[in-house]
This record gives sequence, C-alpha cells and structure tokens, in this order.
Amino acid sequence: MGIFDKFFNKNEEKKDAEIESYKDFWDWFLTKEKDFFEVVKNHNNIENNFFDVIAPKLKQLNGGYYFLAGMSDDFTAELILTVEGDIKNIVFAEEIIAVAPKLDRWKFTALKPEMNLTSGIEMDGRKFSGDNIFFYENEIQDYPDEIDITFVYEGLNEENKDAVVTGVCVFLDNFLGELNFATQIDTFNVVGKNSAQKELVPVTKLKDFLSWREREFTEKYKNIKNFSEEDQFSIFEATLQNGSPLIATINTSLLTYDSKASYPWISILKVQYNGENNNGLPEKKDYEKLSNIEEEIIEELKIEDGHLYIGRENADNLKESYFASKDFRKPSKVLKKVMDGHPEYKMTLEIYKDKYWQSFERYNVNQN
Repeated sequence: MGIFDKFFNKNEEKKDAEIESYKDFWDWFLTKEKDFFEVVKNHNNIENNFFDVIAPKLKQLNGGYYFLAGMSDDFTAELILTVEGDIKNIVFAEEIIAVAPKLDRWKFTALKPEMNLTSGIEMDGRKFSGDNIFFYENEIQDYPDEIDITFVYEGLNEENKDAVVTGVCVFLDNFLGELNFATQIDTFNVVGKNSAQKELVPVTKLKDFLSWREREFTEKYKNIKNFSEEDQFSIFEATLQNGSPLIATINTSLLTYDSKASYPWISILKVQYNGENNNGLPEKKDYEKLSNIEEEIIEELKIEDGHLYIGRENADNLKESYFASKDFRKPSKVLKKVMDGHPEYKMTLEIYKDKYWQSFERYNVNQN
C-alpha cells in the first residue's frame, strides 16, 4: 500500500453537521471526497487537511476509531478504519465499512488487512521479519484449548526488550491482519533466543498453525450442546482491604459447565454509582435502576442466541455485570447502546477472550 499516515484519536470537535448514523457519515464524506483524494494523492499536509477533518466526524459515531490512509495504487486512495485491536470496537469498524459507497478512486477497508511482509518491517533501526522471528506453542495441561505462544526474537535483551516487543507486535498485526491477531492468539510472550525452551518454528508458518488450531477447536465443539441447565445463583460476601463490603450474585451452575470454551468471549460492564452513604454499596434508587439496566442487557443477550449471564458484583461504588458469549460482536453493540442510553452513570466496558473463564475461578466453590 505504500507509506501510510496514522491517526490517533484527535480531540478536536467540529460543530457543523451532526453525524448520527453511518449513512450520515458517508453522505458527508461524499461532499468532500474529491478534496480528500487530492490531499492523499499529493500527500498535502494529510494530518491537517484530512485527519483533522474526518476525526471529529468519526468520533460522533464511536470514540474507538483510528485510521490509516495512503495510495493503494496510482489511481486509488485507500482509507483503512482500525480499532488498534480493541475487541469491543471491531464490529463498528466492520459495519461502517460494509455500507461505504462504491467510488472509482477510493478503497475502504475495515481493520488492517494481512500484508505480504516478505522483507519484513523496520522500527527504530531494527528489522522484524521471518528471518529473525520464530515461535513455539506452550501446552498448558489444564487448558488444552488455550493457544499460548512464545515468540523468539534473535536480538532481544533486557535493554531493548520493550522496543522489541512493540516491534514484534506491529509485525504480527500486519502479518496476520488485525482481526486474526486480536482473536486467534489467547496469550503470548516474547523472549530472546537464549531463553527459548523448545524447538523454534519460523514465524512464516504461524498462519498455518493458527488455522489448524482453529479448525481443531471448531471440530471439537461443533456438536456440543448449548448450556441448558437450570440457573442456580449463589450469593458471595467478602470484605475489601479498605474495609468496604463486597456482595456478588453468581450463577454457580455455569461454573461447573464442562464446555466453557464454547463461550470464550467475556464481557464485563462496569458502572460507577454513589454509595458513600451505604458502605460503597448502591442505595435503593440506584440499586433498582442498575437492576433494570441489567435486565435490559439480559433481554438482548439471550441464551438461545449464544450468550450466558454469569452474574454481578457490587463493591466500593462500582457494579460489574458479567456475560459469556460465543462471539463478541453482539455484546459489543448491545452494551454500547446501553452505555449511550444511560449517560447518568459513568460506564466502561471490557471484552476479551477467556476460554476457561479463569476470571471467575474465585467464585468456584468446587475448586478445592
């Protein structure tokens, strides 16, 4: 694609036309696409003349968009919307690009695609390529479906470790593509060659390895029945280090489910409330409102559609609601809609892969 310019969320806001839908954005883009094309083609101060103009429009739809722009060929400009691997925003990049207009001199792409990195990349004077990056899989006895990989970079040492890890991640992001890098590897680390503990495999074989593991996983769980047992909720109480009480209500029947890995995507919605007069727990008014919000979510994330409600936890002016899903896209949309619809509360959202629900082992009463 040539040289790209990268944009990291600009704070500038423009007050003209409001963008309330994907169609609004593309209708606005069409009014300026000729100017944008000339800016990208001529590399004419792209930051001010393109990035700073498009940024606030995208931000009206979602604060998690980033983008790349450059010439795909001599006649075609390309705009890539990326979310920098943030799982909860992937679906929104996919959706807006899916309804992009068809233009002769523009190419629109959702998420950074796989790239042919025959010659590798260079960062801070270091080269990252198939010649100096290797990998091996770490088998975890109690978690056979977990894909844990050690990447090995020949020149890594204590002094350059941070820079090397960043370089390896950038290489993988481009080599695998943003979606695959964000979703196919569960955990990984980067070490120097002297610290390697297994036979090294060239990183050029990584795609084939991940495709094989994905096929193996799909085959293993394709005939697994969805969770269908009767819900059994248990109440847990504890005291935080600051003396505040913690109360959790957890569906403990789920914690004994033997096919948790078929619901690998964990969503955690965190809602802040004022519990200063109730030892950090919600008072009646907030408790009722927060319960209603949670019911909204449960109604949308139905068990028959591949979603499970694990439970909730209240402590220290914070409520956390937990869900497990077969895919991350619908939870991303449902929970963002809830967050946007309740500005009276400060909410944050985490979505990540946890095939064995290790996040909730503290609630497993049968673990000892």
